[in-house]
Amino acid sequence: MLEQLTVKVKTSPAYAGLPLPEYASESAAGLDLLACLPAEAELVLQPGQRALVPTGLFLELPPDCEAQVRPRSGLALRHGLTLLNSPGTIDADYRGEVCVILVNLGQESFVVRRGMRIAQLVFARYLRACWQPAVELSASERGAGGFGHSGL
Repeated sequence: MLEQLTVKVKTSPAYAGLPLPEYASESAAGLDLLACLPAEAELVLQPGQRALVPTGLFLELPPDCEAQVRPRSGLALRHGLTLLNSPGTIDADYRGEVCVILVNLGQESFVVRRGMRIAQLVFARYLRACWQPAVELSASERGAGGFGHSGL
């Protein structure tokens, strides 16, 4: 059984009537984030346009955790819709509203409506680095090779 993470969540008044994010399947890593737009409003993203979309969620994470906002693969494949600053990191000490920076990289306009699943939220524990200054680093097989050094 997977370890459970308790996350405090507060919703904005605009969130009324929307369900809290849910996992789409038993083994899904990410919760689906919903667009928290007014019921009568639509957000039309033209090709090349980006927008900050509110989710209506405010989180309190444990001190050793982050939440990562990631694109939804179906929106990316079918419509060219993805996220800028992806994955977006929500730090444990952030208490503002979780928002999603959507961008339309597709060829047609895309309409975002209230309650639409626009992104995923994945929780992760992390380590904090403690720098150890060094004059030399140990040798490795890869060395300084990067940016395509291993071929296609």
